[in-house]
Amino acid sequence: MLFMRNILPVFIVGILLLSVPLYAKANEEQFESKSAYEEVILETEIERNDGEDIPEDTTITEEIQEKSLKEKLNDVYNLEVYKYDKPSYLFGEILTHKYPENSFLETTHIWGAYSGDIGVKFIDDGTVTNHYDFNAVNIGFDGVLKDKNADFRIMMGFPPRSHRNFTQTMFADIYVGTNKVPHHRFLIGYKRPQVGMEGGNSSYTLPFINRSQIARTFGTARKLGAKVEGDYSLIDYDLGVYSSSTYFQEFFPGAEFIGWINLKPLGKTNGKYGNLKIGGGLDAGHRSNDFCVIGSYVGYEYKKFMVNFEWSQGNGYNGPLGESVRTHAGGFCATIGYMLTKKLQILARYDEFDPNKHINSNKKREFSMGLNYFIKGQALKLVLDYIFCQNDNAHNSHRILLGTQILL
Repeated sequence: MLFMRNILPVFIVGILLLSVPLYAKANEEQFESKSAYEEVILETEIERNDGEDIPEDTTITEEIQEKSLKEKLNDVYNLEVYKYDKPSYLFGEILTHKYPENSFLETTHIWGAYSGDIGVKFIDDGTVTNHYDFNAVNIGFDGVLKDKNADFRIMMGFPPRSHRNFTQTMFADIYVGTNKVPHHRFLIGYKRPQVGMEGGNSSYTLPFINRSQIARTFGTARKLGAKVEGDYSLIDYDLGVYSSSTYFQEFFPGAEFIGWINLKPLGKTNGKYGNLKIGGGLDAGHRSNDFCVIGSYVGYEYKKFMVNFEWSQGNGYNGPLGESVRTHAGGFCATIGYMLTKKLQILARYDEFDPNKHINSNKKREFSMGLNYFIKGQALKLVLDYIFCQNDNAHNSHRILLGTQILL
C-alpha cells in the first residue's frame, strides 16, 4: 500500500487545485450562462416548471397566494414528469415548508420512499419459490439554508432484514453540502460514494429492480468522508476521501480514496447529437488489508434511445457485504433501452461476473429484459423484469419480478 500512501496526498492536492478558479478563463463563456451549480439543487428538488422557460417580463413583485390543500392535491393528480435521471416526489409541494425572511432556513422538505417487488423464481432442479421483497424503505428530511449557502439531508433507512445491527442500518444519508463555488459541489458526511456509475447512483433511478453484479458487489456501500463534485460542459468528476469502514461498523480502520471522472465529448452541442459519457474511476484503500477496484464506463443517450457499457475489476474490494481480502473478481454489463412512449420504456441487459478469478468455471451470467411504466416519473413507477441466471457451477434459474416504486 506504499503506492497509496504516496499518491493519496497528490489526489488531495488535485482536489484543491480543481476547486479554485484555474478554469475561469477557459470557461468564461460558461460562467455567463446559468450553471447547474450556481444554486443549491438537492437530489430531491422537484422540477416544477418541467424545463419551461420563465418569460423575461415576469417579475416577482406580485403577491403570491398560497394554494389550498385541495388545489395542491389536484396538482398532484395532474402531475406529468418526463425526466427520469433523478427522483421526483408526488407530495413535494405539499410537504415542503418555506420559512420567513428572518429565518436562517430557506426551505425544508419531508419525504418518504418505498420500493418493493413480488417475484417467482424457477430453478432448473424443479424448485419454485415465491417472495415479496422490500428493496428500500426510507424517510428523508432535506433543508436549504438562507441565500442557498448550504443544504443538508438526513435520511433514515428501514431494511426489513440485514446482517447489520439497527444502529448501522438506521441512517442511510447524513450530509451537508454547498454549491456556492460555480460548477462545484462540496459535501461532507455519510452517503453512498461513486464506486462505478451504477454503483454510485440512487436506488430510485435504477433501470432494473436489481443493480448489476459489479455494482452490488463493489459499490452501493455507504461511507463517511468528504468529497468535491465538478461539472463542466466537457468534463465532470467526483473525488473524495473516506473512512474505509462501511455502515459505521468500525471507527477508522483506514483511509480510502474514491474518484470518478467522465469526459463529455458532445457537451457543447446542446444535445443535438445526443449525450455521450466516457468515464473511469478508482477505489483504493486499506481496511484490514489493501484493496483496489478500477472501472470504466461508456454511455450514450439520444432522444428515446439509450445504451451503456460498464466494466470493473477488483483486487480485493470493500463493498456492501464487507471487505473481500485479495479476491480477484470482475465483470461487465451492457444495457440498451428505448422509450416506446413518453411513459413506457423497454430494456435489455447482459451481465457477466466472475466472483473469484482463481477458481475455474465460476462465472455468473444474467440475461435481463425489463419494462418500466412511469405513471408519474420516478415518483410512481411500475417495473416488470425477467432474468435468466446462468451459472457455471450451479443450477440455472429464471426470475420474474413485478416491482412498485412510490416517492412521496
